[in-house]
Amino acid sequence: MLHYFKHKFFGLFAVLFFCMALPSLAGAWVTVKGDGDRWMKFGAGLRSSFQTTSNPSVDARGGDVALEEMRFYTLTQVHKNIVFEFNTEVRNRRNDRTLTGAYNRGADSDGYHDIFVLDARATLTVGGFDIWFGKFLPPSERSNLDGPYFLNAWDFPLATSPYPQIAAGRDQGVMIYKEYGGGKFKWAYGAFEGRKNASNSDTNPDENDNFQHGFRATYNFWAPEPGYYTTSAYYGAKDVLAVAFVARYETDGAGTGVTSTTQGDYFGWNIDALMEKKLSNGAVVNLEGSYYDTDTDDIDDGTITQGQGYRMLASYMLPNKVGWGKFQPYVRYQHFAQDNACAGNYCGSSNFGTRGIMEGGLNYIIDGHNAKIMSSFISDKQSSQAEPISRFILGMQFQLL
Repeated sequence: MLHYFKHKFFGLFAVLFFCMALPSLAGAWVTVKGDGDRWMKFGAGLRSSFQTTSNPSVDARGGDVALEEMRFYTLTQVHKNIVFEFNTEVRNRRNDRTLTGAYNRGADSDGYHDIFVLDARATLTVGGFDIWFGKFLPPSERSNLDGPYFLNAWDFPLATSPYPQIAAGRDQGVMIYKEYGGGKFKWAYGAFEGRKNASNSDTNPDENDNFQHGFRATYNFWAPEPGYYTTSAYYGAKDVLAVAFVARYETDGAGTGVTSTTQGDYFGWNIDALMEKKLSNGAVVNLEGSYYDTDTDDIDDGTITQGQGYRMLASYMLPNKVGWGKFQPYVRYQHFAQDNACAGNYCGSSNFGTRGIMEGGLNYIIDGHNAKIMSSFISDKQSSQAEPISRFILGMQFQLL
């Protein structure tokens, strides 16, 4: 294992020291003011990484160096009570087997990128309630509402994130959102399209087109967190202690067909918590955890795995700047245990699959989530594997938001 990574060592540190010399990037929307209450804001984000893996058969997002994604954000207010959001994303689709013909370039090519609609939603504020409709993130766990740009680690926690999606956690639907005390307490409930062929690799089990219901409620014991979207790190800007509960349900939302033996109801719920505290010496301690339970009525599903999972993360941002930023070491562990017989990704020879992902890393925070360099060493063990798969990631993230 050490021999595999040895030849990458000096190159990685050269990149790291280069990043330490970058200037601080001020993050803010670019705003175009219209007449009256109308305005339009623009933003953008870029994530690129260098990765190595101990298993060459595992796709490391496009090889040694990859453009993970690039996003273009817009937010427009057309009336003092009406805003709409339109965001796009450039995805790395290298060796994507769902693509056909010339678009599937194969494992030995430089790959293929596409642009797709990430979010397209409007929000009406009526009597203190926000009504959302369109394509956006449904009520779900904090990590999903963070998105990749507002996590405290590079990799999105896919091992534990249990909720169905069209793409990038999104679905199409309508939602009502309300907050109190500037975000001290907030809740959201929505009805969404749910299981479709686009979010299920097998035959759609929900032939009656039932809605998938989603609910999230959050209480902040310390500083409030205004707004529907979340972040997993404030880097000392505020002290936060938040606890949330999430539930998602869809009749006939699980399975691989429409018979009694291939169709079941889907129900998933989770609890997540975040604690961040700035210490007297200027350092920042961050603790995050979540627990998940997913039920498919004991029906095998090619997309959703029935079982329980949990995730824990701890980080410590050092108080003193080094160059243009501060260092932040972290550790994270994810665990998932399957509790029904299946043939899914997590199943071992006993048909009760487990997966555990242990990782540690060192982040370099230049300007919060707008400019940071993140490194991770990851050991991923599944019960169906004889040996864990190890990866090293050096990722760079920059955004104007």
